[in-house]
Amino acid sequence: MASFSIGAHLPQSHHQFKKRSLGFFSQTQCLAPSQTCLGSSLRGSRLLGNGMLARAEEKARGSGSGQQPKAQSKSEKELQELTPSSGSCDPLCSLDETSSSDFEASYKPKTDFLKAIAVFAAAAAGAVAINHSWVAANQDVAMALLFGIGYAGIIFEESLAFNKSGVGLIMAVSLWIVRSIGAPSTDIAVSELQHASTEVSEIVFFLLGAMTIVEIVDSHQGFKLVTDNITTRKPRTLLWVVGFVTFFLSSILDNLTSTIVMVSLLRKLVPPSEFRKILGGVVVIAANAGGAWTPIGDVTTTMLWIHGQISTVETMKGLFIPSFVSLAVPLALLSLTSEASGTGQDSSNVMASEQMAPRGQLVFSVGIGALIFVPVFKSLTGLPPYMGMLLGLGVLWVLTDAIHFGESERQRLKVPQALSRIDTQGALFFLGILLSVSSLEAAGILRELANYLDAHIPNIELIASSIGVVSAIIDNVPLVAATMGMYDLTSFPQDSEFWQLIAYCAGTGGSMLVIGSAAGVAFMGMEKVDFFWYLRKVSGFAFAGYAAGIAAYLAVHNLHISLPTTVAQVPFLSGS
Repeated sequence: MASFSIGAHLPQSHHQFKKRSLGFFSQTQCLAPSQTCLGSSLRGSRLLGNGMLARAEEKARGSGSGQQPKAQSKSEKELQELTPSSGSCDPLCSLDETSSSDFEASYKPKTDFLKAIAVFAAAAAGAVAINHSWVAANQDVAMALLFGIGYAGIIFEESLAFNKSGVGLIMAVSLWIVRSIGAPSTDIAVSELQHASTEVSEIVFFLLGAMTIVEIVDSHQGFKLVTDNITTRKPRTLLWVVGFVTFFLSSILDNLTSTIVMVSLLRKLVPPSEFRKILGGVVVIAANAGGAWTPIGDVTTTMLWIHGQISTVETMKGLFIPSFVSLAVPLALLSLTSEASGTGQDSSNVMASEQMAPRGQLVFSVGIGALIFVPVFKSLTGLPPYMGMLLGLGVLWVLTDAIHFGESERQRLKVPQALSRIDTQGALFFLGILLSVSSLEAAGILRELANYLDAHIPNIELIASSIGVVSAIIDNVPLVAATMGMYDLTSFPQDSEFWQLIAYCAGTGGSMLVIGSAAGVAFMGMEKVDFFWYLRKVSGFAFAGYAAGIAAYLAVHNLHISLPTTVAQVPFLSGS
């Protein structure tokens, strides 16, 4: 029924659909700003051929002389609009796409053949090693080596040209194969895998639901309700406004989405300049700080919340002040720099051309309400948070189907189209990492590591702070997952100082390097910022904020200061 309806309405929206598709490919599928996008060039040439053929057929049929020039000029105008200019490229370019000319110039069959042989040889060697009796006798060493090799592949994914999601999945399966060999019996390994899969699937379902809701709201231009209220152009004022808007936006959305929304906004508010890059660095710091004090603001806090290490209200009360300080200190220091003391520059009002989709305010309200309702749902029903997220997604799905019923040209505003745009490879990466870490936990390796740290670093504040520093280099998701496996709730109960510090440090520590968080990587790609520029211009301020936040948390915790919020008095939230 749905496909028939779309097909029946295709002639009315055909040109619009092609224009949107070409616009999308011209913005994303290219290698660098100096290169022509592959997808757009192929489609542009195909449309050009179709346009010439159509005009030839009209001439052969003897079309009226009064209408033919008009039709030709209209066709040529559409082709100019649909065919992107050479060299145009959006800052978010995919490293997996190249133009046909570059591909032909760089393609070396012999080299690729050798690479293929190396991959198959490595796979064969791995298969032989896994079945070797040495693995059964040295399970811990084999799993540690596999995890180290897999993690190196994830860290150097750009150099190796392997997607980290694929590496993560291979690593997860390989580790569980080794675990099945080294376990007392296969049944025990299967039981451990089933238990781990249950816990991991909760996080993956939660992330998929949250990403889809955010994508639906964004496709309706719902975030214009937030960004349209930023009207100042004074550098110092803009610095603080952008920082705090990102801080509170990230507490509801995830830090990656908040970064993409705010950096896109900066392009429309500030012309290309050094100051705009500084503002982008502020967005990264604010997004990571804002995501650390709510259970749904960052994937690491979500993991800790779902598994019971932290609760909603205690986390918000305990981490709001440290997270706020970790942003306020860099903002205060950056306000003293020369970049923030200049005068504002005028920029074209690009946002005026972007219209909110019909009933976008309604979708924004329902979408944000669905995200905020998740902790309440968990408290009221006692069910896992992902159930509340799926409930919110279902409500938004039915709502968008109802308000866009019969509007074939607005299919992109519905959930099925949104599902094709969300970061599913990111969700699969989380799946691979979490399954890998769970295998190490099942083998007892993480517990041995925890005992080692306890023996050599007895201070829990120092352990948590070190994890935050390491998260600037290594992805914080496996770090937090490993920490959850190293220390259980019997060692540190729910909402203890250790778990709250882990939530803060892992969330904000990634701001110290541009590669330390998803927000930083997104900013690096969108604004073409390199690693060393961020290190010189932003890292010092981010570290100052990180250290100040830890000091603020310890001061608040030791002085027993808490936020006087009315939400803490709500009965059904007190135990969430």
